[in-house]
Amino acid sequence: MADNVMEVMMKESARIQQKLLKGFENMIHIQDMEEGVTPREVVYREDKVQVFHFKPEGESVCPVPLVIVYALVNRQYMMDIQDNLSLFRKLIGQGLDLYVIDWGYPSKIDKYQTLEDYLDGYLNNVVDFVRERTGNEKVNILGVCQGGAFSTIYAALYPEKVQNLVVMVAPIDLDTQDGLLQVWSKSFDVDLMVDTIGNVPGEFLNLGFLWLKPFQLVIDKYVGLIDRLDDPETVKYFLRMEKWIFDSPDQAGETFRKFVKDLFQQNLLCKGEFKLGGRKVDLKNITMPVLNLFGEQDHLVPPYCSRPLADLVGTKDVTTIAYPVGHIGMYVSSKAQKEMPPTVANWLKERAVSKKKKGPGKAKK
Repeated sequence: MADNVMEVMMKESARIQQKLLKGFENMIHIQDMEEGVTPREVVYREDKVQVFHFKPEGESVCPVPLVIVYALVNRQYMMDIQDNLSLFRKLIGQGLDLYVIDWGYPSKIDKYQTLEDYLDGYLNNVVDFVRERTGNEKVNILGVCQGGAFSTIYAALYPEKVQNLVVMVAPIDLDTQDGLLQVWSKSFDVDLMVDTIGNVPGEFLNLGFLWLKPFQLVIDKYVGLIDRLDDPETVKYFLRMEKWIFDSPDQAGETFRKFVKDLFQQNLLCKGEFKLGGRKVDLKNITMPVLNLFGEQDHLVPPYCSRPLADLVGTKDVTTIAYPVGHIGMYVSSKAQKEMPPTVANWLKERAVSKKKKGPGKAKK
């Protein structure tokens, strides 16, 4: 009996060693991971912000361009992580004309950048650039995660520039105890942090996100990788995901302060008391059609945070779709990859009323 157990253990040990050796060999031959895989062109730059243009493909092209507004806390190439898991590629394949904002990496000099600078400044300038470049009076906007909250605020302040609003896993109603992130934020002394160190380090935020699900995000994924180290494609995907997870820009101090205090801690946006640049943000000003997408198993932005949007906006044309996935699954799960791009594209095309600007000028880069 003991001999049989020892033999099994030795065989298993040899199997794992072979996988590790093959895995190390795979890693040696893997080059640097790309930040996005779909061909694109930089068409606009302002300070550290740049905008990528992805040309539409397919037979039916939506006449209204789509501006994608990602979060500040991570990088937008999660939506273009690899060829078979690229929402960007699938969206342009559905005929959407994409303009994607890359917020860049704030440095110490940017600690006084405010939320007004990002929304009234950069985002509004990008929207105006796309309007001018395409000759459209309005654009479609797709806001992702924190960018969904930004896009909702922007649409309420500038409804005359937004044809349709799409939000994905957007934190809107933050008066909830459903998620650890919402619980932690209530007791977080953001004033002390920003006043002491200025910008909030990306490493600090990333550590907090990982510890929301420590076993799955810190331990289990590495244990699971060992059994598939001999598969080059699995290793490449794992490294791409790790690169994105740990590619967390620092947060401009004043922007982070207002976002946490006004939205997370006081839930002012839902109360109708949130102000930007001295103007009250009234979500009832959002009279354009709204498509609200979220994950039923999202631990970062629980469904409760996203679902109430339909009752807060001023339009009755609200489509709410919940996918049986988590936060990351909204980008890379097979179900979301298969169903979301045609859903978004068809929804936008059905509501695409292209109105050209009179006498469009020359767009500036």
